Amino acid sequence: MSLRTDDFDFHLPDELIASRPLQNRSGSRMLVIHRDSGKIEHRKFSDIHDYFSEDDLLVLNNTKVIPARIFSNDESIELVVTDRPNPQLWECMVRPGKKMKVGRTVEVGDAVGTVVEILENGNRLIEWDQFVDVHEHGSLALPHYMGRDSDTADLDRYQTVFAEEEGAIAAPTAGLHFTPAVLEKIDHTFLTLHVGIGTFRPVKAEKIEDHDMHSERFSISAETAERINQAKCVTAVGTTCTRVLESLGRESATLAESRGETDIFIYPGFEFQVVDRLLTNFHLPKSTLIMLVSAFAGKDLIMKAYKEAVQEGYRFYSYGDCMLIL
Repeated sequence: MSLRTDDFDFHLPDELIASRPLQNRSGSRMLVIHRDSGKIEHRKFSDIHDYFSEDDLLVLNNTKVIPARIFSNDESIELVVTDRPNPQLWECMVRPGKKMKVGRTVEVGDAVGTVVEILENGNRLIEWDQFVDVHEHGSLALPHYMGRDSDTADLDRYQTVFAEEEGAIAAPTAGLHFTPAVLEKIDHTFLTLHVGIGTFRPVKAEKIEDHDMHSERFSISAETAERINQAKCVTAVGTTCTRVLESLGRESATLAESRGETDIFIYPGFEFQVVDRLLTNFHLPKSTLIMLVSAFAGKDLIMKAYKEAVQEGYRFYSYGDCMLIL
């Protein structure tokens, strides 16, 4: 039977949306779901090592968020960089779009950018006459539900402690809870998926299979692939790692070094090949992310868990609490 987008809706009081991080990275609460029994526990994230043994492997996304939100010198044009095919050719969301037709220019610092193409998704390809340093001119493009602009504190906290490969617009938020001390206690490895702005977009199609899924760039090393192949139990940190691992798992039973793009759309009915357990934050209603976790744990169990999380006052979304699905 076809699933409808409205099947993944839920009510969330505004006061449960976390617009600021906790003072302590690892101080979040952790709702634990046991898929086999349906049992739900309420723990602290700092207890996560209790659920790991020597044979378990944790897989994290080491993408690094760039300050992708940039304004023109006269502040009349807002750009959000969604991709950089090369240092002087950017794909951008722009506002207002009516001012940025093909041939129109925009100035940032000493650089002049020209719109060379309008893509099907409405984004603009902008070619610059010289290098533009996003770190000098940009700020973080925080999710809209935070209701605020980024500040200096976000430069640290909207970034994982293991961030290394620059290119994401949004943080892989399940990884924000980890500290070096927590990671020391769990065997782990890294892959890279550059999280795009599409991760926040709700599904607008009435039937979920009609949704056009966004694509994101990823890479996985030979060493990481081999460690995952040998692991008895693989725990993915976040939907981003899950998408990479299951994309590769559909191609081959044995993972190998790989680099490319994935537009995999995981929703109930999907058969998981690689991921055994999942650590994830709480997601937006009717988003592809809540559909993914519903595929992993079952829609009814996830909706029950979300209802309980609301009743217990869990903090939601990027800076919020987390869920461990066993």
